[in-house]
Amino acid sequence: MTDPDDRAAHPDDPSADPGGRSRDSGAALPDPAAGRTGPPPRVGALRVETHGLDVIAEGERKGSPRTLFWPWFGANVSVFGLSYGAFALGFGISFRQALLASVLGIVFSFLLCGLVAVAGKRGSAPTMVLSRAAYGVRGNRLPAALSWMLTVGWETVLVALASLATATVFDRLGWGGGTGTKIVALVVVGALTVVGGVMGFDLIMRLQTVITVITGVLTLVYVALVAGHVHLDAVTAIPDGSAQEFVGALVFLMTGFGLGWVNAAADYSRYLPRSASTAGVIGWTTFGASVAPLLLTVFGLLFAGSSAQLSAAVAADPVGALTTILPTWFLVPFAVVAVLGLVGGAVLDIYSSGLALLSAGLRVPRPLAALIDGVLMIAGSVYIVCVADDFLGPFTGFLTTLGVPVAAWCGIVLADLLLRRRDYDEADLHRPRGRYGDVPALPLLLTLAATALGWGLVTNASADWLTWQGYLLGPFGLGGKDGSWAHANLGVLAALALAFLGTLALGRHRVRAQEARGAGQAPA
Repeated sequence: MTDPDDRAAHPDDPSADPGGRSRDSGAALPDPAAGRTGPPPRVGALRVETHGLDVIAEGERKGSPRTLFWPWFGANVSVFGLSYGAFALGFGISFRQALLASVLGIVFSFLLCGLVAVAGKRGSAPTMVLSRAAYGVRGNRLPAALSWMLTVGWETVLVALASLATATVFDRLGWGGGTGTKIVALVVVGALTVVGGVMGFDLIMRLQTVITVITGVLTLVYVALVAGHVHLDAVTAIPDGSAQEFVGALVFLMTGFGLGWVNAAADYSRYLPRSASTAGVIGWTTFGASVAPLLLTVFGLLFAGSSAQLSAAVAADPVGALTTILPTWFLVPFAVVAVLGLVGGAVLDIYSSGLALLSAGLRVPRPLAALIDGVLMIAGSVYIVCVADDFLGPFTGFLTTLGVPVAAWCGIVLADLLLRRRDYDEADLHRPRGRYGDVPALPLLLTLAATALGWGLVTNASADWLTWQGYLLGPFGLGGKDGSWAHANLGVLAALALAFLGTLALGRHRVRAQEARGAGQAPA
């Protein structure tokens, strides 16, 4: 039992609400960031989702693990995946090396998403609430803020790419492709994304099913139309690169795919019943998220390996450049598939970024949090579309720099999940004096140490504001910032490994003590 002073001092504690009780009492918890009022909606009706950081009640948990296929496939079927073929070959490796890096990087990184998704069905709360079990209720605000930056950054990139691709198509059709077209496209794409994020789970699930079917079919048509541009002799003639260049491509693909989603992996599995198969959650998340990127990246490798000109063009306009090998009559359908695929990813990002913003401490309803993120997304997209003259450099810097602390967070959360024998206590996820603690030192110190190590082992020479990174490459005997390991981005792997192993070695006693403690009891 929490005393009245504790409730007053800790507004995040849901027990402060007169109508709220812990799971042990059998009643559902209220949402500390967004409550619900009025009668329940009729079955099948679309409505603005009012769930925020609360736990999904038993009666609202539905579906089976296979339903996870739709949001994950729809979010990753974008033709942007084709561009990763050019990105991978840009590391100076051969087709077979790039193919191996793609399979390993995509599948392993999305497997991490599948593992984190297990926490959703065990706790029925958003990802960045569940990580409070590892970081403490208010200590978790640090990784929540990082998660928010990553998801806002990704949604901005996707909306900007959709706008650039639309302008390129219009230019090829002679309909005008200047700044005005880009702005109109940005407004339309941004509005679709914001509406999806504000409406929430039900609309997103329906939208992703439609996007999956349309983009899946049109992408296959695109591949069939441009298959004649593949020249296997040119592709197989690309010489092998070094081991360091292979590792660099591998890490880039990990951060560009699964590690960009891992901080949101439980946001959709939280709606599943607690009885859902753990293996099914892992398998359907990994399969649904991986299958489209794998196929698209392989075709992207074939196209980029066949044409050095196309490969170079992708660096400036990753999606629009793909239109240069298309017949004119398919340009409009291509614009549809490009925009829908990118919107599919952006909608999931803006939904999760709103939840991360709430978990970072902002106390507003979830729809308003998503709307705030939408405004920031559109502002960032305007900069990329109308001001920036280089896409790949800042994009690589963004992925690598935020990929390091996100990898550290992932390592800690996965190790913490592995150590647990019981489901999460729902009330204590919101109670600073509960079993998970307030600001525990171990996970925060591990995150800072893993991030410091990781940033010391990555470089971002193409982004001027990140040239300070790589400070450990010299002291560790890896050749310094100009050496052969400079672009291998070992720091992402190092941060993941240090955080995971450190939590396994040092966090076992803390987890056992939490699970032996009664609900609401102050930590030792």
